[in-house]
Amino acid sequence: MKSLIAPLMMLAAAVLTGCASAPTATRTDVEALSLAIQSLDPQVDADEARRAAEIAYSHSARLAEQYNVTTSPIIHNTLVNSGVKERGICVHYAEDMQARLNQENFQTLTMLRAIAEPKSDFRIDHSTAVIAAKGDGIYEGIVIDPWRYGGKLYWSETREDPRYDWEPRLKVLRRKYERRMAKEAAEG
Repeated sequence: MKSLIAPLMMLAAAVLTGCASAPTATRTDVEALSLAIQSLDPQVDADEARRAAEIAYSHSARLAEQYNVTTSPIIHNTLVNSGVKERGICVHYAEDMQARLNQENFQTLTMLRAIAEPKSDFRIDHSTAVIAAKGDGIYEGIVIDPWRYGGKLYWSETREDPRYDWEPRLKVLRRKYERRMAKEAAEG
């Protein structure tokens, strides 16, 4: 029975979503993100902002291709979690985007990670990368979220994201650890 689940899910995904087209970005998209990055702080170098914006868009599309994303992000998550696909959940996008941007050794920008815990029991944590001016935290930065639309980059100021309440990654992980320890202590 288990061997039938994955093929049936893939067939349902194909019927419901069709084949996903490769994410594309226009020069206007890249320029808008570049200007947003530059506006983070007067010290942000314009060339670094432009390069970060170009990489954010191009690497988002590249990751979707590498992960072989052909369905909606939620269905792709199910395929990864069931072992049909290797990578492509939000934490993979966040790790890979942060790593790629860090390769640039920006002097006026920093790459951070954020997590949004679910607002209801029917949702799961969501991870993303954040670009901020050197020395700033996630709340002063810009969310770089290639997972949300399956490789088509979504970005916004961290506090302006209408869908997620972002927090620093380590703060969320520490809170989850403390909850787990408290639960184990209460049970045992």
